[in-house]
Formats: sequence, C-alpha cells, structure tokens
Amino acid sequence: MSDGQQAAETVRAWREAAAEDRVVLLDGFHALKHALRFGAELRAVVAEDPAAVLALADDLAPDVRKDLEGLVRPGPLGELVARVHPTRVAALAVRPDPAAGRAALDRLPRSAPVVLLDNPRNLGNVGAVVRLAAGFGATGVVTRGDLDPWHPNVVRAGAGLHYATTVDRVTLDTLPPGPLYALDPEGADIRAVTLPDDAVLAFGSERQGLSPELRARADQLVSLPMRPQVSSYNLATSVAMALFHWGGPLAEGAGGA
Repeated sequence: MSDGQQAAETVRAWREAAAEDRVVLLDGFHALKHALRFGAELRAVVAEDPAAVLALADDLAPDVRKDLEGLVRPGPLGELVARVHPTRVAALAVRPDPAAGRAALDRLPRSAPVVLLDNPRNLGNVGAVVRLAAGFGATGVVTRGDLDPWHPNVVRAGAGLHYATTVDRVTLDTLPPGPLYALDPEGADIRAVTLPDDAVLAFGSERQGLSPELRARADQLVSLPMRPQVSSYNLATSVAMALFHWGGPLAEGAGGA
C-alpha cells in the first residue's frame, strides 16, 4: 500500500469511528496516555509521525508504549481535527457505559466523595475539576444543568482523566446518595467539619453560586477560609481545597506525570 493509500485508509477509518455513538476525541499525548492507563476502548489513534509519539512514550509513559505500538497509525491530522495538538497525536475513544457509571455513583458504602457541580458555565473549569477528582480518587464528578461534562473542551481540559473516575450529568431528583455538603459563604468553617467518605460535595456556579433549590437540599453548608474583601476562589481551586480537607487517596508511592 502506498503512503497516499495508507493516509486515505486512515482518514476513512477515523471518520467512520467518529460517526459512532458515544465516541469522544482525545486531543494530544497526555489525554491518550491517561485514557490508556485507565482502560479506555480506543477506536483510532492517528499521529503525523508515529515514531515521534512512541519516543514520547519512552520518555513520559513507558507503561503505555507497548499498547501504542499496535494502535498508532500515520495520517494527516490537519484533516481530522480542528486544531492539531503540539504533540501531534489524537485518538477517538468510546465513552464508558453510562449505566455502569451510574451504578458506581449509587453504590454504598463509598470510599470517596462525589463532586457535584451545580450549573457550571466554564468548560475548562469542569475539565480541571475532573482532573482533580481523578487525582484525589473521588468516586465521580457530576454536573447539574445544561453543560455537557463530556463536551470535547471538557475532555481536553481533563487530559483524558474522564476514564479515571465517573463523569455524568444529573438532576435534582437523581443526585447520588449520601450526605450533601454544599459549599457556601454562610456555612460552617470546613476546617471544623469532618467530611465523610460517602459525602456529596456540592459547588455552585462560577458567578451565581449554589442554586436555591440545591442549597435547600443540603444536609450541611460549609465554607472555605477566605481573607476579607476577597470575593471568591476559582471553581477548581475550591474543589481542590475541599478534597484536600477530606483527605485524598492513601499514599502508595510517588505521584506520576
């Protein structure tokens, strides 16, 4: 097969995979690396220079190098994605089974909290929260409102770590079980509160804060320490502070890249 024929076949396979239900774009090496580590089902992996991607794996993620050898194919990325990532690789992966994710959210007892984002507006912030939740070992991240937590920009900001936790959208009637701790400036200082493993930690939108209906559902309002005249923290910062206070995963060695 000539180089031109191989490129045409890669483009065809990519476009067929992209048309499938529940397929998401993994943009760049780090998203691909994390998705592989956490068991994503990949439909296509394309790089302008597969050898360069394998060399990157040797340097940054030797644990996924063998998997990549059998997956990555050369192809014209500029024809397949709107913007080529600096690492010049992209992949298509199947979104995890929603029913299995919901079962994980509903299972009790839980060993780690669920993060609930109430009507978030910024896609990048939601992706950053997914990344945090994965790092802390949270059971999942759920959003309430019209923002899709699997939007391509959220997946990009999450660096492929949607596959390391459960990510879903809920309504007020389908909140995961567990005591609801809502972050609110009028709440008790979080430093005086013990957050249980089965907690649902609720954070309001970047501009409006908690919605009245979710605030009314809270079992307890808690607040983060903040210097007077400082109006708020970034959403991802707030989540990080709350999860750090909860405790995070037990240490099993040094952190990874």
